[in-house]
Amino acid sequence: MSRNQQLFEQSQKFIPGGVNSPVRAFKSVGGTPVFFRRGEGAYVWDADDKSYIDYVGSWGPLILGHAHPEVIDTVYAAAKNGLTFGAPTEAELEIAELLCRLVPSIEQVRLVSSGTEATMSAIRLARGYTGRNRIIKFEGCYHGHDDALLVKAGSGALTFGHPSSAGVPAETASSTVVLDYNDLAGVEQAFGQFGAEIAAVIVEPVAGNMNLIAPRPGFLPGLRELCTRHGSVLIFDEVMTGFRVGLECAQGLYGIKPDLTTLGKVIGGGMPMAAFGGRREIMQCLAPVGAVYQAGTLSGNPVAVAAGLATLKLVQVPGFYDKLAARTRELTEGLAAAARKHGVVFCAQAVGGMFGLYFRETLPESYTEVMSCNRDAFNGFFHAMLEEGIYFAPSAFEAGFVSAAHGDAEISKTLATAEQIFARE
Repeated sequence: MSRNQQLFEQSQKFIPGGVNSPVRAFKSVGGTPVFFRRGEGAYVWDADDKSYIDYVGSWGPLILGHAHPEVIDTVYAAAKNGLTFGAPTEAELEIAELLCRLVPSIEQVRLVSSGTEATMSAIRLARGYTGRNRIIKFEGCYHGHDDALLVKAGSGALTFGHPSSAGVPAETASSTVVLDYNDLAGVEQAFGQFGAEIAAVIVEPVAGNMNLIAPRPGFLPGLRELCTRHGSVLIFDEVMTGFRVGLECAQGLYGIKPDLTTLGKVIGGGMPMAAFGGRREIMQCLAPVGAVYQAGTLSGNPVAVAAGLATLKLVQVPGFYDKLAARTRELTEGLAAAARKHGVVFCAQAVGGMFGLYFRETLPESYTEVMSCNRDAFNGFFHAMLEEGIYFAPSAFEAGFVSAAHGDAEISKTLATAEQIFARE
């Protein structure tokens, strides 16, 4: 029995499902989860000391690769001065100023510890600012495990959502309208029916939690126009896309200014940190200056802030994102070409340093289309690549990530391995 198997068996005795976040359990793809013990650059090593080229990168934060020397040195230096104070620090001000300078829509920002905390707080803030209760979200977009956001679509386009998790009260779900991503007509219809009641629309500008789905032309501008017209708050959930698809995040890439933005992953450089920010008029509704309460003992943790500052410094190097995007396209275009060569039904796409792999003929544009992908084909591909030392996300419904540490050797090996596997089909 491998060390990975031993650890998984033992973990299930003490941790529900043996994991601390569900997708890690490999239930979607089958098999035994990989237990990692270290990472460096584009590589990770498991409990059996097998190495893998990593295209998960802790689900997006590690845009520089694992254990980047500058980030690690900065974290060591910060830790020596104390792990937490629960009080203001100069570094908090430094990263807040930087976020406000880099992200077009952010005038003020509040630091928190997780993406869930950021989106939960942004929703509360939008409700407090507007005095309204209803929110719109989109099927397949994940915004953390807050009760109001763990909601699936109802049976019709304009029915209210129903809980997608036990423990979420039906009355909480009833205030959330769940629509189809990329369907602007559905959003227009919802505003026509509930416009005066809608506090906010929350959306992943590039969806990354139902695999990678890019916005159709006109979808994001349409959301902006509708929210402006009806006095609703437009929230871009950029926990995943923030500083991953470009230096100005997805909002800069598509030229849209949301009212509030949630950030996470990259801004913590691999440490637990997130943020939400936006228009000063809205942010001033937060305690201690406003009536919307939000707090956190570890918010602005000095070690996490240090890791974030080091990471954000390095991604500002001229040409960083052009190179990252080109490398990611090299991966997706190479995989698609190898599949075509061997007659495998497959397509792929990239946005910045994010990518999606789909076992279907055409690129999906909605949750329904993603769900039509050949899951069995993906699972077979995933395990075949894993066996050869290539680690993709263990789910057909998760985006992948390329880091600045992925070079010619890693991409070439990945493409050569994939071609061998496609050739067996």
